[in-house]
Amino acid sequence: MSKIQDVVTYMQQVAPPALQESYDNAQLLTGQPDSKVQGLLITLDCTEEVVDEAIALGANLIVAHHPVIFGGLKKLTGSNYVERTIIKAIKHDVAILAVHTNLDKVIPGVSHHLAGRIGLQGIRVLQPERNLRKLVTFIPTEHTRQVLDSLHAAGAGNIGNYSECSFKITGKGYFKPNEAANPAIGQKHVREEVTEDRVEVIYPAYLSGAILSALRSAHPYEEVAYYETELTNANQENGLGAVGELPEPMSTEAFLQHLQSSLDLSCIRHTPFSGEIKKVAVCGGSGTFLLGAARAAGADAYVTADVKYHEFFDAENQLLFCDIGHYESEVGTKDLLYDLLSKKFTNFALHLSKVITNPIRYFY
Repeated sequence: MSKIQDVVTYMQQVAPPALQESYDNAQLLTGQPDSKVQGLLITLDCTEEVVDEAIALGANLIVAHHPVIFGGLKKLTGSNYVERTIIKAIKHDVAILAVHTNLDKVIPGVSHHLAGRIGLQGIRVLQPERNLRKLVTFIPTEHTRQVLDSLHAAGAGNIGNYSECSFKITGKGYFKPNEAANPAIGQKHVREEVTEDRVEVIYPAYLSGAILSALRSAHPYEEVAYYETELTNANQENGLGAVGELPEPMSTEAFLQHLQSSLDLSCIRHTPFSGEIKKVAVCGGSGTFLLGAARAAGADAYVTADVKYHEFFDAENQLLFCDIGHYESEVGTKDLLYDLLSKKFTNFALHLSKVITNPIRYFY
């Protein structure tokens, strides 16, 4: 039977913790990692009602998008909903795992899922991370394939729709082992000349430890020559927001109707705009900070949430700026998490929370 740590490990592979924002708290918040999973409940927010739901279902693990603990807790007296939720979860041995901004920054992620619900095509990252590194190393030619295979298995060399990408050039390497050396090639105190391949691969920085470990384990040399370089290249695999195109251009009114029906929205706050809508940028949750990126991408519409009054002016009549509500923009994350987890785990029940955790109501 799967343990809680198995779920944590899998979600960390899907959405590496190193990608989360500095203010975030995406991790296992309560529970013991070695406990067996009796059942799993997926939710957007973790509240007292959600913990009650998990208890009733016999689920001892909750996977939430939003961390119920953001800042440090200095006491647990039940004085607010956060403390009461944590107390109830601990009393009933319910573990809580949060997967937040790290899930925002991957493919498939929160914004990409939102873009898919709207029906966008050719979906890509709106604001890519700049977290790439390049590894350069030198390998005896007869060992190059085994080292490259090890590096690729650790995650190096993935570029967009291509994997196992690398560059190689052959040359001569020189070294002289000293008395304490244990050379794989050559003799002590004798300068050696070896035909070597200079090999280059790129990877996201958070994989650095795994990449270097793979290099050392597969490389035949006692002392492996290599260097890492930080790159300014955009990483198209990681980043915030998403952008894509509608199958056919729509008028502003038609797009708003389409947005409302496809996301089951009660209302949409938006700026005036009279042009056609073809390219659409989105960001689940609070995404006003990506308005400039949406404009730079040539988007005709930008869909997000939590837009303040004066921030609507920043659209400058250059695109349709839509606020659909925080909950509404991210509630589909439950389906995203279910799809990911159900493909990996089949030995316990997975449930989608039926609790509407949206704290906002609309009066018409």
